[in-house]
Amino acid sequence: MCGICAVFFLGLAVAFAQQGDTKSKDSKGADALAPIPPEDAAKKNPVKLTPKGFGEAKKLYGYHCAMCHGEDGDGKGDLAVQMKLALHDWRDTATTAKFTDGELFYIITNGRGKMTGGEGDRTKEEVRWNLVNVVRSFGKAPAAAAAK
Repeated sequence: MCGICAVFFLGLAVAFAQQGDTKSKDSKGADALAPIPPEDAAKKNPVKLTPKGFGEAKKLYGYHCAMCHGEDGDGKGDLAVQMKLALHDWRDTATTAKFTDGELFYIITNGRGKMTGGEGDRTKEEVRWNLVNVVRSFGKAPAAAAAK
Protein backbone atom coordinates (compact mmCIF):
# COMPACT_ATOMS: atom_id res chain seq x y z
CA MET A 1 0.00 0.00 0.00
CA CYS A 2 2.79 2.47 0.84
CA GLY A 3 4.43 1.82 -2.54
CA ILE A 4 1.21 2.82 -4.31
CA CYS A 5 1.00 5.99 -2.20
CA ALA A 6 4.61 6.86 -3.03
CA VAL A 7 3.99 6.44 -6.77
CA PHE A 8 0.82 8.53 -6.50
CA PHE A 9 2.59 11.38 -4.69
CA LEU A 10 5.56 11.24 -7.05
CA GLY A 11 3.18 11.52 -10.01
CA LEU A 12 1.43 14.44 -8.34
CA ALA A 13 4.76 16.20 -7.74
CA VAL A 14 5.78 15.75 -11.38
CA ALA A 15 2.41 17.09 -12.57
CA PHE A 16 2.75 20.20 -10.39
CA ALA A 17 6.34 20.76 -11.52
CA GLN A 18 5.31 20.60 -15.18
CA GLN A 19 2.36 22.89 -14.53
CA GLY A 20 4.62 25.48 -12.89
CA ASP A 21 7.03 25.58 -15.85
CA THR A 22 6.48 29.01 -17.42
CA LYS A 23 9.00 28.56 -20.20
CA SER A 24 8.04 27.47 -23.66
CA LYS A 25 10.10 25.75 -26.30
CA ASP A 26 11.34 27.59 -29.37
CA SER A 27 11.27 26.07 -32.87
CA LYS A 28 14.52 24.19 -32.16
CA GLY A 29 13.17 22.69 -28.92
CA ALA A 30 15.33 24.90 -26.68
CA ASP A 31 13.89 26.69 -23.67
CA ALA A 32 12.59 30.15 -24.54
CA LEU A 33 11.09 32.85 -22.37
CA ALA A 34 7.31 33.00 -22.33
CA PRO A 35 6.14 36.07 -24.25
CA ILE A 36 5.06 39.18 -22.39
CA PRO A 37 1.31 39.71 -22.86
CA PRO A 38 0.70 42.32 -25.60
CA GLU A 39 -1.58 44.39 -23.36
CA ASP A 40 1.27 44.71 -20.85
CA ALA A 41 3.89 45.45 -23.51
CA ALA A 42 1.70 48.27 -24.87
CA LYS A 43 1.52 50.15 -21.55
CA LYS A 44 3.05 53.61 -21.46
CA ASN A 45 4.93 54.95 -18.46
CA PRO A 46 2.42 57.19 -16.66
CA VAL A 47 4.96 58.48 -14.12
CA LYS A 48 6.53 61.84 -14.73
CA LEU A 49 10.26 61.79 -14.12
CA THR A 50 11.13 63.80 -11.00
CA PRO A 51 14.40 63.99 -9.06
CA LYS A 52 12.68 62.64 -5.93
CA GLY A 53 11.02 59.66 -7.65
CA PHE A 54 14.14 58.86 -9.63
CA GLY A 55 16.30 59.06 -6.49
CA GLU A 56 14.02 56.69 -4.57
CA ALA A 57 13.99 54.19 -7.44
CA LYS A 58 17.76 54.44 -7.93
CA LYS A 59 18.25 53.68 -4.22
CA LEU A 60 15.91 50.68 -4.48
CA TYR A 61 17.79 49.53 -7.61
CA GLY A 62 20.98 49.56 -5.55
CA TYR A 63 19.40 47.31 -2.91
CA HIS A 64 17.40 44.88 -5.05
CA CYS A 65 18.74 44.93 -8.61
CA ALA A 66 22.43 45.89 -8.73
CA MET A 67 23.59 42.56 -7.30
CA CYS A 68 22.70 41.02 -10.66
CA HIS A 69 22.31 43.90 -13.10
CA GLY A 70 25.36 45.87 -11.91
CA GLU A 71 25.54 49.30 -10.30
CA ASP A 72 25.63 50.97 -13.72
CA GLY A 73 23.31 48.50 -15.52
CA ASP A 74 26.09 46.58 -17.27
CA GLY A 75 24.57 43.18 -16.37
CA LYS A 76 27.70 42.15 -14.50
CA GLY A 77 26.69 42.38 -10.86
CA ASP A 78 28.44 40.13 -8.36
CA LEU A 79 25.62 37.58 -8.23
CA ALA A 80 25.24 37.44 -12.03
CA VAL A 81 28.97 36.82 -12.43
CA GLN A 82 28.92 34.16 -9.71
CA MET A 83 25.94 32.40 -11.32
CA LYS A 84 27.40 32.85 -14.82
CA LEU A 85 24.29 34.67 -16.02
CA ALA A 86 24.30 36.54 -19.32
CA LEU A 87 22.22 39.64 -18.63
CA HIS A 88 21.38 42.62 -20.81
CA ASP A 89 23.71 45.60 -20.77
CA TRP A 90 21.26 48.42 -20.13
CA ARG A 91 23.97 50.99 -20.90
CA ASP A 92 23.62 50.18 -24.59
CA THR A 93 20.78 52.12 -26.20
CA ALA A 94 20.39 49.36 -28.79
CA THR A 95 19.47 47.02 -25.94
CA THR A 96 17.05 49.38 -24.22
CA ALA A 97 15.43 50.23 -27.57
CA LYS A 98 14.36 46.58 -27.92
CA PHE A 99 12.01 46.93 -24.93
CA THR A 100 8.91 49.07 -24.50
CA ASP A 101 8.32 50.74 -21.16
CA GLY A 102 5.48 48.27 -20.65
CA GLU A 103 7.80 45.31 -21.20
CA LEU A 104 10.34 46.67 -18.74
CA PHE A 105 7.57 47.33 -16.21
CA TYR A 106 6.25 43.79 -16.67
CA ILE A 107 9.72 42.30 -16.10
CA ILE A 108 10.37 44.51 -13.06
CA THR A 109 6.97 43.59 -11.63
CA ASN A 110 6.92 39.84 -12.34
CA GLY A 111 10.50 38.82 -12.98
CA ARG A 112 11.48 36.80 -16.02
CA GLY A 113 13.63 33.78 -16.67
CA LYS A 114 15.95 33.29 -13.70
CA MET A 115 14.72 36.58 -12.22
CA THR A 116 12.08 35.10 -9.99
CA GLY A 117 9.64 37.16 -7.97
CA GLY A 118 9.94 40.67 -9.31
CA GLU A 119 9.11 43.81 -7.37
CA GLY A 120 5.32 43.47 -7.74
CA ASP A 121 4.64 42.26 -4.22
CA ARG A 122 6.98 44.61 -2.43
CA THR A 123 6.92 47.99 -4.18
CA LYS A 124 4.26 50.45 -5.23
CA GLU A 125 3.36 50.74 -8.89
CA GLU A 126 4.76 54.29 -9.10
CA VAL A 127 8.14 53.09 -7.82
CA ARG A 128 8.22 50.29 -10.41
CA TRP A 129 7.54 52.82 -13.18
CA ASN A 130 10.39 54.91 -11.77
CA LEU A 131 12.59 51.79 -11.98
CA VAL A 132 11.78 51.78 -15.71
CA ASN A 133 13.16 55.34 -15.78
CA VAL A 134 16.30 54.15 -13.96
CA VAL A 135 16.87 51.37 -16.51
CA ARG A 136 16.40 53.86 -19.35
CA SER A 137 18.88 56.24 -17.68
CA PHE A 138 21.69 53.70 -18.06
CA GLY A 139 21.44 53.95 -21.85
CA LYS A 140 24.31 55.62 -23.62
CA ALA A 141 25.13 55.96 -27.28
CA PRO A 142 27.09 52.85 -28.37
CA ALA A 143 30.01 55.05 -29.48
CA ALA A 144 30.18 56.74 -26.07
CA ALA A 145 30.16 53.37 -24.27
CA ALA A 146 32.94 52.06 -26.53
CA ALA A 147 35.00 55.18 -25.89
CA LYS A 148 35.18 54.43 -22.16
